Amino acid sequence: MSTEIEQDVISGEAWARFCDQLKIAGEQILRPETPVTALDRAEGFRYLTRLLRIGLEMHLEFADPAFPGFFSPSHETAKIGADNPDNLYLMARIDGRYDYIVEGDRGSVAYLSFGAQKGGYESDGKMEQTGFLDAADMSIGEDGRFSIVLSQQTQKGNWVRLEPESNALIVRQTFNDRAAETPARVSIRRADPHAVPETLSAAKLQQALSHTANFVDGTARLFADWAQSYHRHTNALPAADQALCQSVGGDPNIVYYHSHWQLAEDEALIIRLPRIPDCRFWNLQINNYWLESLDYRYHRIHLNQHSAQIADDGSVTIVLSHRDPGHSNWLQTAGHTNGTMCLRWVGATERVDPETEVVRYAEWLQQARSA
Repeated sequence: MSTEIEQDVISGEAWARFCDQLKIAGEQILRPETPVTALDRAEGFRYLTRLLRIGLEMHLEFADPAFPGFFSPSHETAKIGADNPDNLYLMARIDGRYDYIVEGDRGSVAYLSFGAQKGGYESDGKMEQTGFLDAADMSIGEDGRFSIVLSQQTQKGNWVRLEPESNALIVRQTFNDRAAETPARVSIRRADPHAVPETLSAAKLQQALSHTANFVDGTARLFADWAQSYHRHTNALPAADQALCQSVGGDPNIVYYHSHWQLAEDEALIIRLPRIPDCRFWNLQINNYWLESLDYRYHRIHLNQHSAQIADDGSVTIVLSHRDPGHSNWLQTAGHTNGTMCLRWVGATERVDPETEVVRYAEWLQQARSA
C-alpha cells in the first residue's frame, strides 16, 4: 500500500507544489526597491533559473552525503552572492556524522582553501563554518599530491573539523591569471566505503524538490536584502559587516567590501585604492543588481593584483564607465546603469579603505588627457 508521500509523487501533487513554491520566489525580483528596467528584470528572472539549476544539483543530483561528489555552486552561467570571477568554486554535500577523505593534486592556483559548513540558504539562511583548512598550512607531497581527513575527531596531518550538523564542504580556488595557472584536482569519498547508493525514493524526491524551491526563494531573498541595504551608500564602497559575511559562507581569510553603484550615461565612478596592503590576493568586481558578477567571459568587469596597473606611488585608480576612457584600469558597465560591487583583501595585514567619486565622464576624460 502506497504511503501519502508516494501518492503525492504518483499523482503529481509533489511536482505541482514545487512549481507553486518556485512562483513565489519571483516576488523577490518584483520588490519595490529593485530597478525597473527590461534588462534588470530579465536578469532577475534568469537569476532564478540559475538558482534552480544550482539547487537541483545541490539537493537532488549531489544530495547523498553517503556518496558525495563535487559540483560547482557558482560559475560562468550560475552565480550567487557576488561570486568571485577569479574563483573556481566546488561543493560537496556531507554529513557530520561520517568521516571523509579528500584527495587531490595541488596544481599551481594562487589560493586554495577547504571549509566545512552547516546550515543553508534553503533553511536558516546561513552557512556557518565548522572547520577550515588553508592550503598554505597543509602538508603536500613533492609531487603535489595531498590527502585531507574530514571528521569530528581531531586527526594528525591535514584535517578539517566537522560538527554533527556539518552538511557541506566548500573548496575555493583563486587565480591571479587563469590562463597561466593550473587548478587543483580534488575528489571526495566516505572513509568507510559503501557499495552503491539506494535507488531514488518518493520521499527523497519530495524532499529534494522542497529543499530546491526553498533554496531558490531563500537565496533570492537573502541577497535582495543585501542589495537593498547597499542603497544607503550608493557609489561609495565601505567595509561590509564581516560577521554577516562569515555567517553566510564567507572565507575567514577575506575582508569584504560591498556596495551599490548607479551611473547616468554621462557619469563615471572613480575608485581609488590609496595603496595595496601586504596581502595574498585582492580583486575588485562589478556585479548586476542581483549580486551576480557581470559576464567576465566577454567584458572586463574585474581587476586583481595581476591585471591592475599600479601607479608609482603604490595606488590603484579604477574607472567604471559606460564608454572606454582609454584608461588601463577601466571596468565596463556592460550595458547596465546600476548594480553592485565588491572588493576583497585576502590575507591582508591591514585594511585599506577605497575612496570613490562620481564625475562627469567628459570633464574627467579631458582632465586625465591634459594631466
